[in-house]
Amino acid sequence: MRLAHGYWTATRDKTPFDDLWAQAMVRAVATFREQQRKDGKGPYHFQRLNVSPTETLMFEGYGAPTRKVGLIHSMFRPSDDACLYPFLIPSNLFAVSALRMLATVQREARGDTAGAADSEALATEVEAALRAHGRMPDGQGGEVWACEVDGFGNAIFMDDANVPSLSGLPLLGAADRADPLFRRTAALAWSDRNPYFFAGKAAQGIGGPHIGLDMIWPMSIVTHAMNSDDDAVIRQCLTWLKTTRMAARAACTNPSTRMISTKFTRSWFAWANGLFGELILDLERRKPGLLAARY
Repeated sequence: MRLAHGYWTATRDKTPFDDLWAQAMVRAVATFREQQRKDGKGPYHFQRLNVSPTETLMFEGYGAPTRKVGLIHSMFRPSDDACLYPFLIPSNLFAVSALRMLATVQREARGDTAGAADSEALATEVEAALRAHGRMPDGQGGEVWACEVDGFGNAIFMDDANVPSLSGLPLLGAADRADPLFRRTAALAWSDRNPYFFAGKAAQGIGGPHIGLDMIWPMSIVTHAMNSDDDAVIRQCLTWLKTTRMAARAACTNPSTRMISTKFTRSWFAWANGLFGELILDLERRKPGLLAARY
């Protein structure tokens, strides 16, 4: 949906938006609705034997229980780790923005006013559910977006480097970088309040449970740079990215020895590389002078 909107906005070329594309979008929107699970569990479940609980789902593969409040179930995070609570807030926020992008293409490229109205109606419903159930106290008298909720009032705060993430919402068009709610959320994610934020001699950044503790993922450094208007912050992020060589996941610092680790899980990773490319294009628009420096 986001790709279709980006292509249409840049080219105004109707060629890709044929009947097959339209059928696929109908199926995609229907899948979102199925995964609201208002009328039963739906067709999706996943379960397997594995030594790690993040590799499978409880309750016959449907995941933890939820109260059906209009949010869309996401049983796995973008990292492939199972959700603790099935309403993954970054993905629901992305769904809202993507559905509105889709509606624009449906209306402008195909003249499909009925399809556009359907997409916008679902976006409005999920957005209302997010306002009602997707936020939690930040412990400082304010509110932030939760990472996951269950609709019963339970929520967890953390952030994962993979996108959609709380920190990556502006990249997806799912939040304004200047929005106070987002700023509070991103600041809390880049702090010790996030159990997967790590800081050491080599770098700072966010990882996730998929690989383990004390592992910074370069994608989180990219999103941190894209969220900042501070030249010093962006320069530091670019230096860290060069230091970690854009490996998929780079070890940070062993907190017991405070020694810089040289452990990398992959020497090359297209997802991280693609996101880094978006950072370069973003800086070329916003701060081209930073790209002329050496790091």
